[in-house]
Amino acid sequence: MNHLDASVIIVSYNKLPYTRLCLESLLRCDPLPAQIIVADNGSDRETQTYLASYCGPARTHRIDYALILNEENRGACTARNQALELAGGRYLAFMDNDLAVRSAAWLRLLAERLETAPEIGLAGPKLVFPWPPYELECAGVGISPSGRVQYRGRGEPHEAWSQAGPVQCLISACWLMKRQVYEQIGPLDEVFNPAQYEDFDFCYRAREAGWEIWYEPAAEMYHFENVTTAGSPDLNFRYVTIRNGLEFKRRWQRRFSQEQGPADDDCRWRELTVRGIEDVETPPIV
Repeated sequence: MNHLDASVIIVSYNKLPYTRLCLESLLRCDPLPAQIIVADNGSDRETQTYLASYCGPARTHRIDYALILNEENRGACTARNQALELAGGRYLAFMDNDLAVRSAAWLRLLAERLETAPEIGLAGPKLVFPWPPYELECAGVGISPSGRVQYRGRGEPHEAWSQAGPVQCLISACWLMKRQVYEQIGPLDEVFNPAQYEDFDFCYRAREAGWEIWYEPAAEMYHFENVTTAGSPDLNFRYVTIRNGLEFKRRWQRRFSQEQGPADDDCRWRELTVRGIEDVETPPIV
């Protein structure tokens, strides 16, 4: 078995079918991650029982597995920060529990992108919807001069956005970063708890510290999109998004207002018909 010195961090909150698909797909990576850390935010008994049982297949695949069981939903920022404290990898990956592996070599491909230049600190894959024809969900993020967010390529054909390059931001649904980035700028800012905009804030903090952020389309991952956050009954999703968006703009307007980001008209959210895991066949790993 080949392993990459990477720690993959996953936050779980119920939605067991998605988490199971996510974790089982990781066992089919080549190379495998050296470490997987799951931080569970007070899920039901069935979910926590499954997460505890995952130590068996992880051990079989020679993966160091750590499970954090919070008694309540402490938010994605806090849970990820808890996991970061346990992470021992040279590379640190975030992966949402509603993701699944499409490119078996995704870790290697992202790590190779990180190593092409010392200033590249984070790299993110092409995210696609997990049903044919596998249209784009996100190909990196643009921020307009007024602070509007663009999911680049959303809803476009699978083959679009095939050029690697630097981006303003990535969504934390999936990225790989050098450990040095975390050691230099610290963890996610928990003022953005439970979620939303903490990833963009982290990206701008990294760029402020001199790091570049890259989109690497050779690596592809499936994303069902907002399964945990939008499905949490204790989370006012719209309120949190507005509140955290205002905080992000307050902090970083001085920077994004001077960048050559997308036009506001190109940042309109494209409503798409999305499917749940019960509506799709298990997506293939290529």
